[in-house]
Amino acid sequence: MNRESFAAGERLVSPAYVRQGCEARRSHEHLIRLLLEKGKCPEDGWDESTLELFLHELAIMDSNNFLGNCGVGEREGRVASALVARRHYRFIHGIGRSGDISAVQPKAAGSSLLNKITNSLVLDIIKLAGVPTVTNCFVVPMATGMSLTLCFLTLRHKRPKAKYIIWPRIDQKSCFKSMITAGFEPVVIENVLEGDELRTDLKAVEAKVRELGPDSILCVHSTTSCFAPRVPDRLEELAVICANYGIPHIVNNAYGVQSSKCMHLIQQGARVGRIDAFVQSLDKNFMVPVGGAIIAGFNDSFIQEISKMYPGRASASPSLDVLITLLSLGSNGYKKLLKERKEMFSYLSSQLKKLSENYNERLLHTPHNPISLAVTLKTLGEHQDRAITQLGSMLFTRQVSGARVVPLGSVQTVSGHTFRGFMSHANHYPCSYLNAAAAIGMKTQDVDLFMKRLDKCLKIVRKEQNKESNASGVDNYDKTEDVGIEEMALKLDNVLLDTYQNSS
Repeated sequence: MNRESFAAGERLVSPAYVRQGCEARRSHEHLIRLLLEKGKCPEDGWDESTLELFLHELAIMDSNNFLGNCGVGEREGRVASALVARRHYRFIHGIGRSGDISAVQPKAAGSSLLNKITNSLVLDIIKLAGVPTVTNCFVVPMATGMSLTLCFLTLRHKRPKAKYIIWPRIDQKSCFKSMITAGFEPVVIENVLEGDELRTDLKAVEAKVRELGPDSILCVHSTTSCFAPRVPDRLEELAVICANYGIPHIVNNAYGVQSSKCMHLIQQGARVGRIDAFVQSLDKNFMVPVGGAIIAGFNDSFIQEISKMYPGRASASPSLDVLITLLSLGSNGYKKLLKERKEMFSYLSSQLKKLSENYNERLLHTPHNPISLAVTLKTLGEHQDRAITQLGSMLFTRQVSGARVVPLGSVQTVSGHTFRGFMSHANHYPCSYLNAAAAIGMKTQDVDLFMKRLDKCLKIVRKEQNKESNASGVDNYDKTEDVGIEEMALKLDNVLLDTYQNSS
């Protein structure tokens, strides 16, 4: 309602009441105006009524929501289901145009404004999280792997002779396949073991650059966030190598926004050397549904080139999700989540250390990894691989998600390349281990429940390894909690164990 509407309302209701309602609406509009003027995440989160007012105001700027619209084209924002329309707040046209995902759509001013605001807020949050000199970024409706592919395809036009990508090994399929999908040959650089940690072999990277020649190398593809005992790559040193040899540098920062240490590495790498772009997931860092990523960098023109490489328009859903989330949290709310995550990392670390010592295991010393932890699994008996596999299945059937067990000697072929010791980031890591991570949104009760269920599973595996009967081993456990889960899990354990024995 505008001033004329409120004035007309005064003829029907007491002017004093109408003016009070008008002032209340102005308080909502004030927040919206500040957002549009500053383009930064508000310090305090918005309430739902302000958010919905804002989204409604944007949506009615799109042609599909015009009262007198007459669409005679092939893409006019028609939606068969009203439920689908409501799910998307009636933003139907998506973002971008056929030539640029960041371009403004003439028939969708509201969606275009939503896209611009989202990118501006995300840039503000990246600066807040630890990369203050970042110059540009945009949300892309693809997960991290495909977003990396888009970066590589953009570099192809700048380096037509290149065919290789230098890649310090990390055992995660999507980042490896992102290079294959872009049509390049990954050159895998094995990590070096320093104490318990797996770290970047800088000498091997530079030797490979000299061997292949800088012109034949598309880029160095490094990693920050990863599973322990691997730790973030030595970004500063890699950035210097890239600057010295004139080679682009793309960083996979999948869930690194939540870590001040990962973000500091990116900032320092850009300061002392070369980082062309860094890519991060929306769902892992901002707790939204899977399907989006942020491509950011320090050279405005290069980030614009990447956005223009995206073919066609794109879904606005990831942008809408992260916009709603950031406006709901505010910058103070997001900073609080980052602080809580650090606290949960310390708590998870201390609890895992205590539990591991009870079983004559130990928490691996990986101080350079700020998110993931690993506990050795050395004492599970003669049939260790079988016991480790059983432990993983038992945790899964007890509704523990995210934890993973890594046996020795696993071999996996990914897009024609064979990795030995797959999942451990090395051909021959010294021991098997269990991973757990303290990611954004984790609560104390998550850690406590995980420790309780892990303790139960380790007891069961130990007793079975000592050839005591499964039934007597289970009956001795305290079942006062999680009774339904435990009974279901025991049945599934037997099925999974039979499957394992038959396959071996």
